[in-house]
Amino acid sequence: MFQRLTPVVKNLLIINIVVFIAPYILGAFTGIQLDFVRIFGLRYFFSNEFEPYQLFTHFFVHASTMHIFSNMLALFMFAPMLETIWGSKRFLIFYLICGFGASILYSGVHFWEVNQLFSYLTNPNFQSFVELADRFALRSYLAEFIQAYGENPTDPKLIKESREFIAQLCEAKAGMPMVGASGAVFGVLMAFGMIFPNVELMLLFPPIPIKAKYMVWFYAAMELYAVIENSPKDNVAHFAHLGGMLFAYILIRYWRSQGARF
Repeated sequence: MFQRLTPVVKNLLIINIVVFIAPYILGAFTGIQLDFVRIFGLRYFFSNEFEPYQLFTHFFVHASTMHIFSNMLALFMFAPMLETIWGSKRFLIFYLICGFGASILYSGVHFWEVNQLFSYLTNPNFQSFVELADRFALRSYLAEFIQAYGENPTDPKLIKESREFIAQLCEAKAGMPMVGASGAVFGVLMAFGMIFPNVELMLLFPPIPIKAKYMVWFYAAMELYAVIENSPKDNVAHFAHLGGMLFAYILIRYWRSQGARF
């Protein structure tokens, strides 16, 4: 089955797998323990740990075996057909633009979220606290505190406690690195659905056939739902997924408008 692999897709698979296993190999043979997620993951732009190279390196780093397996499986399944019709150069450009696009949208939303938290620290008030609790889906978790804070919104002790909680949340949000090829891979899915809309794919669960165009919009709807639900236990970068799909859609529409052959 590996004979169907195209050059860029094959090299992307190799690079991602090598980067994933490298820390374990280094640890086993040299004793050097390197955390690639911490070093190469994309940080908040104004974090002390942010480095410009992270805009590129983050989509070659994965946090778990399941994370890299799902991304590489999708890349293996859908990307070779795109590289075959576009050529290696155009496909690589497309892949990188989708990856950068995903990081741009994610970073923009991330910046806005952290900035909202910073704003509360400079101007704490009950209404803003409730809005932040809703924004980050923490109202049920903070129900007792919100009730007490609402009954005494000018209590210095409660204001201090609210600022301490927001400061901890701000530190956690700003320090959370984003990793994975998911943004670029979701761009590949979008492209596949646009270029081969009527190709039938067989789902695993449930085992039914579905056309590529419907599968793509189903995934997009799931990502939008996850963004709206905003579960506090969800650590998936859904905006990166949507960013990859968005940039893929825009890029393909642009190429078509310029008369590029598909």
